[in-house]
Amino acid sequence: MARLTAALALLLFASCFPGARPDSGSGELILCGDKEVYMIDLAAGGRKVWGWRAEDRPEIPAELRKRFGTTDDCKPVDGGASILVTSSGGGVALVERATGRAVFWAAVENAHSAEMLPGGRILVAGSTGKTGNRLALFDRSRPERELASYPLHGAHGAAWDPESRIVWALGETELHTYALEGWETATPSLALTRRIDLPDAGGHDLRPVPGTRKLVLTTRKRVWTLDRGGPMFEAHDRLGGLAGVKSVDVHPGTGRIAFVQAETSWWSSRVRFLSPEGEFPLAGERIYKARWGAGAAPVR
Repeated sequence: MARLTAALALLLFASCFPGARPDSGSGELILCGDKEVYMIDLAAGGRKVWGWRAEDRPEIPAELRKRFGTTDDCKPVDGGASILVTSSGGGVALVERATGRAVFWAAVENAHSAEMLPGGRILVAGSTGKTGNRLALFDRSRPERELASYPLHGAHGAAWDPESRIVWALGETELHTYALEGWETATPSLALTRRIDLPDAGGHDLRPVPGTRKLVLTTRKRVWTLDRGGPMFEAHDRLGGLAGVKSVDVHPGTGRIAFVQAETSWWSSRVRFLSPEGEFPLAGERIYKARWGAGAAPVR
């Protein structure tokens, strides 16, 4: 019976993604790029286990739903119970995994990523545009109501460091750090504490490496790691020479690396892995970022 069930799962996946050769890796993987954000279970041969489209969510204002024609980040938050979705079309949403319901939404031009901060605050990185080149701060309990904004040219990523209580934010040519101020009040703010020049231009993805004090970040031409106590940039020992890498994510339990390197314009039709090496083809899909869905720790 178990073999029959596994075979049926593989057939179901193949019908959704013709030509796919399921990787034998572990865990759930969240994928985004087109208008649907979805999750596959690699342990089940890549079976699709969850999907979400803004256009299907009546709680999101109609005009804002139109801003999710493409998606560019899909982070698991709240211990994996929610997904934080952004779109370069200008939208951000916090989505309950169990129900698919958006509990927060806002418009931020060219939103490329977002990060959960303590106290239910959400920081959105808005890349270039007339109202872009900035970080926008919100409270998850108040959709659409912006609390504050901070300039950062080509803002593309943000990462919260719970140990030092510092926000790291990635721009086109700089990496910024911010301290929390007035965080227990109704008017919280971020104080810029440091500007760090990137080793090359085109800052794109920024993620913590679980179990370490390192960050992994991508630029236009390379992939880097950064010791948060230094800081000192070093070329990633396995990915350092790769250009056009859109996302890198390290599984918090196994340490396996999932990454997406653009191969057609801004997207790829496969996710690649290290430790161990592998790939998961997704024929006809436009994948921009891949995030591990399991083991996401809650913000502290």
